[in-house]
Amino acid sequence: MKIRKKDYGNANMVGKQIESIRKSHGIKQKDFVSKMQVLGVDINPTSYSKLEGQLRIVTDKELYAISKILGITIDELFNKE
Repeated sequence: MKIRKKDYGNANMVGKQIESIRKSHGIKQKDFVSKMQVLGVDINPTSYSKLEGQLRIVTDKELYAISKILGITIDELFNKE
């Protein structure tokens, strides 16, 4: 898996946790974006990368889809490791 090139931002609280859980499930970012699109979330790879990098705000619809794909609750996205 690729190493993050830029430091994490502070636009959201969950991006780093989402990235960690997604990687632990062995899901590539492009495949994750596809799964989100199937669930009706209009997102592109660049926007998703910025979400994980905490460089942009995450919407409630995105949080819902992410938690469904990962099989966890939204609350679990806010738990720090």
